[in-house]
Parts: sequence; structure tokens; C-alpha cells
Amino acid sequence: MATAVLRNSRMSEAEWQARQELAACYRVFAMLGWDESIYNHITVKVPEEDDAFLINPFGLHFSEVKASNLVKIDIDGNKLDDNPYPVNLAGFVQHSLFHRHLPDAHAIAHTHTTAGMAVASLEGGLQPTNFYAANWVGQIAYHDFEGVTVRAEEGERLLEHLGDKRVMLLRNHGILVMGRTLPEAFVKHWSLQRACEVQMATMAMGKPLTIPPEVIAVHQRDISKASAPGGPGKADFDAMVRRVDKIDPSWRD
Repeated sequence: MATAVLRNSRMSEAEWQARQELAACYRVFAMLGWDESIYNHITVKVPEEDDAFLINPFGLHFSEVKASNLVKIDIDGNKLDDNPYPVNLAGFVQHSLFHRHLPDAHAIAHTHTTAGMAVASLEGGLQPTNFYAANWVGQIAYHDFEGVTVRAEEGERLLEHLGDKRVMLLRNHGILVMGRTLPEAFVKHWSLQRACEVQMATMAMGKPLTIPPEVIAVHQRDISKASAPGGPGKADFDAMVRRVDKIDPSWRD
């Protein structure tokens, strides 16, 4: 009942739907092992409110996130609801920067997965040595580690290094992906994570085979032909949410 009151009296239907989708995404990340204690972040802009976005409550594990306990803040860090949970400064500084300056960055995910951090810490970063890595050749930005991201002045360099790309490996740090929709950000992270996992496994066995540039060009040209309908990542994301629902559907609350 409390959730219904919160939904009806304090937010639009569009915001509630965005909250549910984002809460589901947190549960999917937890299910797939992409969580990191109470740290890391996935954010989405609030529909019809360009200066507001939703972020996880600092102190909760991804598996505890619900639609109703997500925190609504503006791009200056002001809390826009009476949520009792704080917001992690490291998450706000980085995500607010991109939400502020990039109109197409509707959804942003940042993680410290073992594979993502390992490849981000490797000289040369992601290598063109497997199917998923071939998706990303020429499309990944890199940013050198400057310590925990809590200083606004780092933002200028983050934007400069990102350029026109929407996927970044933060060196010695982890994965950062952006999407025009949350499912698109999800599938970008899924694909990059798989690329990093396979690279780790391959390099542990010996010298990897490198995919020739001309083959990568054909692969990137044709990869959309193997995509499911509904928009980038939609079918993939929906399938993962169905799996989450079998475990715990409380994200909907």
C-alpha cells in the first residue's frame, strides 16, 4: 500500500516505469555477478525531467534495490525525494557529468567486474581476439586512472577522452557504458563483459589469435543482422528479467 501511495502521489507513471526497469536491471546485474558489495552504479534519466536521474541507494546491495527505494537526484546532486538513503559521491560525480553533457546518455552503467578491471588494467586493453571483442574494435574510449572519481575537475578529461564514443574502459578501474535506453546499456555491458572474460581465459592459455581488420569490418557491418527485434538489447534484457522474476520479483515494489 505504501508503494502505491508513493507512486500515485509523488511521481508520474513514466517515472514509475523507469524506476521498475532500473530496479530490474540492478537485480539482473546482481544475478549475473556484476555487483561489487554496495558499490558501483546504474543510472537512468527521469522521463520528461532532463535535469533529474535515478541512482541506487548507497548502502544497499544490488539485489536489494527496488523501484521505490531508488534515489531521485538532480544533476547538481540535490535529492528530489524524501528517500532516507544517501548517494555515493563517486557515483554522482561521474554519472551526473555524462547525464548533463550527453543528451543520448539516457542510461549509464559502471562496474568493477573482475574481467572488466583486468582488461582495463592490461597494456593495450581489449584485444581483437574473440567474437565479442570484434564488436568493439575502434569503438572503445580509454581514460587513465586518477583515483576514486569524487573530484568534479576530472570531468573535463573524462568527456575529452570519451569523445563521440559511448563505451569506455577506465584504466585500472573498470567498465563504463552508456545507452539511449537501459536495455541498450545492458547489452553493451553484457557484450563487453563477455569479451573481457574470453580474453582473460584465452591469454591464460597462451598467445591469442588476432582477428584481421578486414574480418572485423565485415563482422561489425553484419552484426545487426543477428539482432533480435525490439531495439538494441530489448529481447536480451527482457529474458534476463524473466530469470530474475523466478528468483525474487520484489524489485517491482
